Amino acid sequence: MAQTEFVTVHGHRRAYALGGRPIGEAPVLLLLHGLACDRHTWDPVWDRLAESYTLLAPDLLGHGESDKPRGDYSVGGYANGMRDLLTVLGIDKVTVVGHSFGGGVAMQFAYQFPERTERLFLVDAGGLGREVTPLIRALALPGYDAVLRVLTLPGVLELNLGALRLLHRLVPVAETRDLPEIAAILESFRDAGTRRAVHQLVTNAIDIRGQIVSIRDRAYLTEEMPLCVVWGEDDMVIPAKHAAIAGELAPNARIVVIPNAGHFPHRDHPEQFVALVDDFMATTKPAVYSRAKWRRLLKTGRPLPLRTVDEVIEPTVELA
Repeated sequence: MAQTEFVTVHGHRRAYALGGRPIGEAPVLLLLHGLACDRHTWDPVWDRLAESYTLLAPDLLGHGESDKPRGDYSVGGYANGMRDLLTVLGIDKVTVVGHSFGGGVAMQFAYQFPERTERLFLVDAGGLGREVTPLIRALALPGYDAVLRVLTLPGVLELNLGALRLLHRLVPVAETRDLPEIAAILESFRDAGTRRAVHQLVTNAIDIRGQIVSIRDRAYLTEEMPLCVVWGEDDMVIPAKHAAIAGELAPNARIVVIPNAGHFPHRDHPEQFVALVDDFMATTKPAVYSRAKWRRLLKTGRPLPLRTVDEVIEPTVELA
C-alpha cells in the first residue's frame, strides 16, 4: 500500500493512502473499510488495482490512525466526511467500493452525493437487511467497554489472539475462516478511543434485533447508477442471502457470490476480486448526474415494502 498521509478536516486528523495512477489519468476508486477495521483491509488487492486506477483508502474517523473524537459516527456523517476529504484532495468523482459497514457508507454517499458517484461496488455490505452477527450487536450493549478492557489486558490479549489464529489454522472450516481478521479487530480495541467510536457507530446503526439503518426505501434511486454486489458465500458476519435483497432492490445490478470466501472475499481471493472490479469498470459507463432524472425518480419511484430476508424471492446470482 502507498505511504500513509494525513490531512486535517474540521479539526480532526484523517489518515489515508493515495496511490496508483495520478489523479486525472484514471478512474478513482474510493475504498471504504468495515467496522473496526482500517485501510489495510485492502492491502491484498492494492498493488493490482493500482495498475489501472487511482486509489484512495482512508481510515474512517474513529478507526486506524485517524482521530477518534467524540463526534458524529452516523452513516450520513461518514458520507459527509468522505465528500469533504475528496474535496480537499481535489478529487471530483469516484467509484465507491465499500466493504461491510463501509458498504453502508458507500450507499449513503451515493444517495447524498449522486453528482460525485460514478458507480457502486459493494462487498458483503451492511444496510441491505436486518441480520448481523450477535458479536457486533453486543457492542451496543451496556458494559461493552468493561468486557473489551478485560479481553485486551496485557497477557489476556496475547492469549486471545493466539487462540483465534491457532483455531483458524487447525480447524479450516467456514466458521473459522475470518478469525485472523477478528483477531486484528480485537487487537484494535486496546485503544479506548476506538472502543468508544465503534460503540457509538454500532448504537447508531444496530439494535438488539439487528441492523436498523437500511437503504431499502431509497434503493430505487440506483436505477441510474451501475451497481455490483459481491459476497462471500461463507460469510458469518452478514449472511450471503442479503445479496438476494440487492437483486430485488436493483434488478439491473450484477451480483456475484464467491464460493469458499467469508466476510472478506477480497482477502480470501484477491486475484478473483480484482478481476471482478476490472470487468465491472470495463463493462459499465459512469453515471452522469441529472437533476431532472433525479427529480423524476423521487416523484415516481416506489420503495419496496420492508420484508424479512426469508421473504425475498431469490434472484439469479452468479457464482464466481
